[in-house]
Amino acid sequence: MGLPHISASLNIVHPLFIERGKNAEVWDEQGRHYIDFIGGIGVLNLGHGHPSVVAAVKAQIDRLMHSAFNALPHRGYLEIARELDAFVPVTYPLTCMLTNSGAEATENALKVARAATGRQAVIAFDDGFHGRTLAALNLNGKVQPYKMRLGALPGPVHHLPFPSPDGGVETDHAMAALERLFEVEIPADEVAAIIVEPVQGEGGFRRLRSDFAKRLRAMCDAHGIVLIFDEIQSGFGRTGRRFAFSQLAVEPDLLLMGKSMAAGLPLAAVAGRAKLMDAPPKGGLGGTFSGNPVACAASLAVMDLMSEDSLQRMGAAQEGAIVEAHGRLRERFSMVGELTGLGCMRGIVFEDTASATGAEHLSALLSAARETGVLLMPSGRQRNVLRLLAPLTTEREVMQEGLARLERALETLSA
Repeated sequence: MGLPHISASLNIVHPLFIERGKNAEVWDEQGRHYIDFIGGIGVLNLGHGHPSVVAAVKAQIDRLMHSAFNALPHRGYLEIARELDAFVPVTYPLTCMLTNSGAEATENALKVARAATGRQAVIAFDDGFHGRTLAALNLNGKVQPYKMRLGALPGPVHHLPFPSPDGGVETDHAMAALERLFEVEIPADEVAAIIVEPVQGEGGFRRLRSDFAKRLRAMCDAHGIVLIFDEIQSGFGRTGRRFAFSQLAVEPDLLLMGKSMAAGLPLAAVAGRAKLMDAPPKGGLGGTFSGNPVACAASLAVMDLMSEDSLQRMGAAQEGAIVEAHGRLRERFSMVGELTGLGCMRGIVFEDTASATGAEHLSALLSAARETGVLLMPSGRQRNVLRLLAPLTTEREVMQEGLARLERALETLSA
């Protein structure tokens, strides 16, 4: 989709222009209706235009639209910090800084880890995704297209296999790779941080093994390494819990948040232990737009809506619909493979067949599904994993209709 005055390096998945949205439904400029299973790539867990969020935003705009917090503080930033301390399920008091995006949160987490440890190296994982800015980019466990033509990137960064029941990598294999890294590539006492997603987003909605997470936590404790959990996509209810790490029974030292944190407004955060967050010098953290009052108002409304009970109820309903539909699709269509992910953060793997690769099947499905009126998004190293990111608030009948449209699109491809 070529657009005048827009860099051709932006890859547009769907060649249409959305004009308005309501919860899980959107309409384009021609008035055509779609069911949105993309959700702003994980930003709209509470849907398009949730009434409570819209009301909070409108009220805030009338009072104060912007103030740079590090120059002239406003209460919204402080209220977010207080609410995060209660909202994030860790046992220690939480200290945070707000940012504009997940990538910016990643960059600041790297600064915090370096300042706190006096070390530089970082360990990340194959197929991970942590942002598009230069330092965050080198953490990504995939070259194409993110690292192409860029030359040397900030480092040092080392990558390990991602142990997941969705990817076939066992805990012992990943631990052996980590131990080899410490023996062959870099000593443990030169590693500042290990960063990992409890559920990979761009990587294909693959779950981190819980036994690996426990052993990783012990390894970090033994060597003074900062453990960073990236929940930019999996957080704020995406898995049916506030954060996916709570199902690992392991706490991070630093937590990255973003995407659905403010229901569509630009807000993200890095939060964690005070002794780490306070390590950079005064003035070492901050940003002009970080923690904008309007975005903060939206996020306060989000956290107020996301009680543990409401998330589990919405998550269970959506998970049940997806699991049921996947079972039916897998029986009917040879290219439909396993279901990945956790709770309502689910991916469907598309497999190679005699007629096409899994990636080709999924690419064809995106177009066919758009014609049937449901918008979809790919993921995975080979772009062969369909990621389902419908709002958690999607009405039951709309969810069922979206899945039915997905099935009709597969029927057209199989005809």
